[in-house]
Amino acid sequence: MSAGWKAVRPLRHRDYRLLWIGLAVALLGSGLWLVALAWQVIELGGGPVQLSVVTTAYSIGLVVCVLFGGVAADRLSQRLVMVAADVVRGCVLLVVAALALTELLEVWHLAGAAVLIGAGEAFLIPAYTALVPKLLPAEELLAANGLEGTLRPLAQQATGPALGGLVIAAMSPGLAILITAFTYFFSAGCVLAMRIPAAEPTEAAEPAEDRVTGVRAMAADLREGWAYVRRTRWLLASLLFGTVFVLLILGPLEVLLPFAVKDQLGGGPSDFGLVLAAFGIGGAIGALLISSRSLPRRYLTVMTLMWGFGALPIVVLGVAQHLWVMAVGAALVGATGSASMVIWGTLLQRRVPDQLRGRISSLDFFVSLLLMPVSMALAGPAGALIGIPAVFVIAGVGPALICVLVVYWGRLPSDELANPLDPAPEPASA
Repeated sequence: MSAGWKAVRPLRHRDYRLLWIGLAVALLGSGLWLVALAWQVIELGGGPVQLSVVTTAYSIGLVVCVLFGGVAADRLSQRLVMVAADVVRGCVLLVVAALALTELLEVWHLAGAAVLIGAGEAFLIPAYTALVPKLLPAEELLAANGLEGTLRPLAQQATGPALGGLVIAAMSPGLAILITAFTYFFSAGCVLAMRIPAAEPTEAAEPAEDRVTGVRAMAADLREGWAYVRRTRWLLASLLFGTVFVLLILGPLEVLLPFAVKDQLGGGPSDFGLVLAAFGIGGAIGALLISSRSLPRRYLTVMTLMWGFGALPIVVLGVAQHLWVMAVGAALVGATGSASMVIWGTLLQRRVPDQLRGRISSLDFFVSLLLMPVSMALAGPAGALIGIPAVFVIAGVGPALICVLVVYWGRLPSDELANPLDPAPEPASA
């Protein structure tokens, strides 16, 4: 079977195909919403401060609710959690679109809507992660994560924003928001059309009549998830490395990269957009390539070293004097990071027990989000203090050094050999 066919093999399954189509349309809507939101703030007379307030509100909804989203994914039907999240996001944007089209919209409306949209995504992502293994055989999960890793940057970072720009230029931000609402409803319809039971109850360790409910149950579920992480060395090591990775690279990429393009290249918004596009395209290619073959036998070591040493091209972003050099560096960072994420998502689905998968996924998401604002807050002052090139050198070299320690401390080589996921087939008998 060719590598290209293997990468799309999960789409043969009807239920997963419906889920993937719904995800694709929802991601297009999310990309459209990002552009519509910015221009709607501008139309309301707002500036960077107002837009920052709205985007921060989205982050608050995401961070506050993501752990609860993991609990819901493990206790409830993942399909119904996803439908509810999409319907809530769609209804919220219907209200925002109605206010915008009737010229009654204010910035505080957008901020309130952003909190609810972030909360909806916080419930949706763990449920999606926990549901996919129920739709596909284990050997196709890598390809499924590769499909998602290819789709996400193309739909959310490229096609969606481009579509949003066209709609806004031709009509208005309010209409773009209305279209986004219908993309979420379409996604919910695709999930509802899947032929799986309406509820997938998780087997509990204790009898149903002895299970606690409410706040105590939620706290107990969160403690159980954290206890599993602490006693699972490869998982703890990977999460700790991911936390440091986000702290080191996110701020420079999000805050300092525009200034690197301006100061080093004398470039403008179009050059910055080209570098971002190279990052997204590199991510799509990396996800497609890693999913076109079998999971590496040394999957933990390959993932961690690819994450760490794959950050080295970030150094190029801080010193490049030519646009094409910077674009190539961004594409390499995007490719290795996306390929590593495909392996990571596959490990969460194959090595984490079914009854804990939603909570571990949400904990992973929570840890990543927790230091995101810290990284962004430190990047600016660090760039002013030691210079932008020096910050990019630290962001590129730091993960490469730390990943070696993680491989050793986490005992990743011995763990992956003791827990093979895709062993080589035995030779046929004569």
